[in-house]
Amino acid sequence: MQTITDSKHPLLNWVVMVVDDEPDSRDVAQMMLELAGAAVHTAEDGRQALDLIKGQHVRPDFILSDLSMPVMDGWQLMYHLTDNRATSEIPVIALTAHAMRGDRDRALAAGFRNHITKPLDASKFMDELLRILIDIPEFERAFADAKAPSA
Repeated sequence: MQTITDSKHPLLNWVVMVVDDEPDSRDVAQMMLELAGAAVHTAEDGRQALDLIKGQHVRPDFILSDLSMPVMDGWQLMYHLTDNRATSEIPVIALTAHAMRGDRDRALAAGFRNHITKPLDASKFMDELLRILIDIPEFERAFADAKAPSA
């Protein structure tokens, strides 16, 4: 992760993991993140995500995770991540088709930093994601220039 200085590639050198069983959502997120400069790892479920993190030593700067997946859903993934000291500080943003306010509140209570509603809109995805990332305390230094008031 580095300071955001390139508006065309705001996530240059960031490592991101996208966890989603729906190929279309996973592909849209991956494409948009790669266009923004990120190195993207993908998984079809929470178990695959944990295997990448533990087995292949992938250390993402943040994770985008669907909530409803077979094998291991996003809720279980969050539990396993927060239960392990090595992964407990990785920010996780929920990707969900559940758009009700209660769904967002439930995700926040479970430890997700925020959520993005599916289906993903490629034209709005990065703006929405960057608005979320800028408010995550761990990324304060990376977004310092973006948050600074303009003269």
